[in-house]
Amino acid sequence: MTEIRIVCVGKVKEAYFRDGIASSLKFIEKKYRTRLMECEDEATPDDCPETVRQRILDREGERILSKISREDYVIALCIEGKPRSSDGLAKVVRARMSQLARSGGNLVFVIGGSLGLSAGVLSRADEQLSFSAMTFPHQMMRLILADQLASIVRKDLSGKG
Repeated sequence: MTEIRIVCVGKVKEAYFRDGIASSLKFIEKKYRTRLMECEDEATPDDCPETVRQRILDREGERILSKISREDYVIALCIEGKPRSSDGLAKVVRARMSQLARSGGNLVFVIGGSLGLSAGVLSRADEQLSFSAMTFPHQMMRLILADQLASIVRKDLSGKG
């Protein structure tokens, strides 16, 4: 069965973020099967050289890619991505979930770790999405994404979507 997956690096340490994410995911489940999939993050030393940064990105990228199948439609969240309004994101989610229900695969949102996403993950993505020109902590991005998805479901269930 087609589902929405949020694949992300690391664990959320703050209880208030975990609670908000869990609440939004529970609401999304009213319409779509949903799964949060966490990948282990790499320790990032302060002021690490570019070669170390690249190695960390590659390792985390391999873990992310291991959770994605060929049939999945992948949206990478990154600052360089295309900005969309909430309504624009809703149209993408509805269209892709409808298409994937017929063809197989899942709608996968990818959130990188503190260094972002590897070139391999970005090249695998079917699209890149930016929520803002600002940088947010990756734990917060999970909450923001989950809230946006819950908002889509809320509108759909109320008949206003």
